Amino acid sequence: MTAARTPTEWLTLPDLVELTGEPLGRVRRLLDDGYLIGSRRNGTFQVPSIFLVDGEPLTSLRGTIFVLRDAGFSDDEAIDWLLEPEESVGDAPIVALLQGRKSEIRRIARALG
Repeated sequence: MTAARTPTEWLTLPDLVELTGEPLGRVRRLLDDGYLIGSRRNGTFQVPSIFLVDGEPLTSLRGTIFVLRDAGFSDDEAIDWLLEPEESVGDAPIVALLQGRKSEIRRIARALG
């Protein structure tokens, strides 16, 4: 039996402004600088809520995004990889990042390139 994709709520830019308490310009900078990653797949640009902890980007996400981009992943592909169960991890990579397993996830992501 295959594990299901990690359920997550999607946040729009106004949602991110409200959640983080930061102005829109700062939220856009978090996206531009790779602290967060989002997608337009549902029409408007949105970010998975699981990428934030206590109103701030998960600290291990930025480096992991860079590793995935270096491996040739588009932002949509990177989001999918982070949210979908990874057999070698035993769960979705984002869950492992939330558990503090940053080195393991980045090692696996590097091997994908």
